[in-house]
Amino acid sequence: MAKSKPIARLRCAVKNYEWGPIGEASHVARLAERNSGEELDLARPYAEFWMGTHPSGPSYVAGDAASLKDWIAANPAVLGDKVPDKWGPDLPFLFKVLSVAKALSIQAHPDKKLAELLHKSRPDIYKDANHKPEMAVAITEFKALCGFVTAQEVKDVLATVPEVRELIGIEDNGSGLIGVKDYHSSRSNPTENGNGLANKTNGNGAVVGEESKTYLKSIFTALMSASQDAVSNAIQKLKSRLNDENKIRSLTEKEQLILMLEQQYPGDVGVVSAFFFNYVTLCPGEALYIGANEPHAYIYGECIECMATSDNVVRAGLTPKFRDVPALCSMLTYKQGFPEILRGVPLNKNVYRYTPPFEEFEVDRCSLLPDEAVKFSPVPGPSIFLVLSGTASIKIDSLNGLETFSEGDVFFLSAHTEANIMNAAAAMLVLFRAGVNERFFD
Repeated sequence: MAKSKPIARLRCAVKNYEWGPIGEASHVARLAERNSGEELDLARPYAEFWMGTHPSGPSYVAGDAASLKDWIAANPAVLGDKVPDKWGPDLPFLFKVLSVAKALSIQAHPDKKLAELLHKSRPDIYKDANHKPEMAVAITEFKALCGFVTAQEVKDVLATVPEVRELIGIEDNGSGLIGVKDYHSSRSNPTENGNGLANKTNGNGAVVGEESKTYLKSIFTALMSASQDAVSNAIQKLKSRLNDENKIRSLTEKEQLILMLEQQYPGDVGVVSAFFFNYVTLCPGEALYIGANEPHAYIYGECIECMATSDNVVRAGLTPKFRDVPALCSMLTYKQGFPEILRGVPLNKNVYRYTPPFEEFEVDRCSLLPDEAVKFSPVPGPSIFLVLSGTASIKIDSLNGLETFSEGDVFFLSAHTEANIMNAAAAMLVLFRAGVNERFFD
C-alpha cells in the first residue's frame, strides 16, 4: 500500500441504474469514461458516479490496489484530528454526480435510529445502519418532487382531482382538512373536530399544526395503500380526463408532470401521489437539501449530490424495486411547505459554498476563467475534488511540481493541506469540492 501523500488521485465507481440516460447522453458516462479510461457501453444507462468509501461503490487510490477506505484506515492522519473521533477511520460523506432521464422512486431516507432498526431487520434491503441526509446542487436545470405541499394546496387537490378522492375513499371536496368554518357550519363549536378535539385554525379557517399533519398522514397512507386495481383504474380515468381537458385549456405544470410520470410508470400509485408534493425546478448553481424522513423524488436533469455515507432508501412508488409502504408512511415527518433553496455563499469571486444543516458535509463550487487561479486554504478535515469540466493545474505546498487534472478526474485532499488551483486550458474550469461541514469544527 502506498505511503500517505496529501493528495491522491481516485478511480471511482459508476452505477448503471435504469433511470440514467443511455451512453454518451449521460454526463455521468462521460465522467466515468475519463476517470477509468474504459470505453463506454453505448447501449447502457449511466446514472450515478460515486466518490467515497461506501462498500456498494468504493473508490480506489490510483496506482494502488487499496480502496480509499483501506488507504484511509492505514493513514488515519489524512482525516485530521476531530473526524476520526466522531466517525472513526472513514469519510462521513459520500459524493456523487447524478444524471437523471427518468423519474426516481418516491422515497425517503431514515433517521439514524430507524436506519439501525431497518438494517437489523432487513439487511438484504437496508445495507447499512446510517442515516442519509443529502443535498443536490444542480449542474443543469434539475427537477424534483420534495416535501408535502401546503394545507391549502392539499385542499385544492382534494377539491379538483376526483380520482384522488376516489382512491382515498372520501366523498367531500377536502373541506375536512381546511374548510373548517364550512365543514362545521352546523356544529355549535366551529373549531371542534369530529373527535371533540379543538382544531387550531389560521385566519382563513385552515387547520394547522398537528391536526393538519394527522389528516395529511391519514389520506396519504390511504392513497399509498390502495389496491393495484383501484390505482390502475383511477390513473386511467385521470389520464383520460386530463387529455380531454388539454383540448380546451392549458394543463398546469403539475398536471403535465402527472402525464409524463404515467408514461414512465403506468399504473403506479406514485403517479397520483405526486399531487401532494412540491414540484421544484432548480437552475444551475441552485441547491436543495433533504433531511431524514422527508419524501422526495428526482425527476429530470443532472446534479452534484452529497450525503452522509449511506445507501439506505425506503421506497413506495415510481419504482420496480422493493416497496415498503408501511415503513415510508409511518416514518415521514409530514411537514408542509416549499423547501429552502440554497444559492451558495461566495467565499470569493470564484468559489461558492453550500452549507446544509448536517454536520457530515458541505459542498463548494469553483469556476475559473482561463489563467485564473484560486487558493483553497487548509481545512481541519478531508476533501474530495471533482473536475466537472476543463483542466486544472494544482500546486500542493508540501510537494514539488504541479499536478494536472482534467474532466472526470477526482482527487482526495488530506486535512490541513493547502491547494492552489489554476485553470490550465482555454475553456472554463469547473470543479466541485465535498468536505466535512465547517460548522462541525466550530
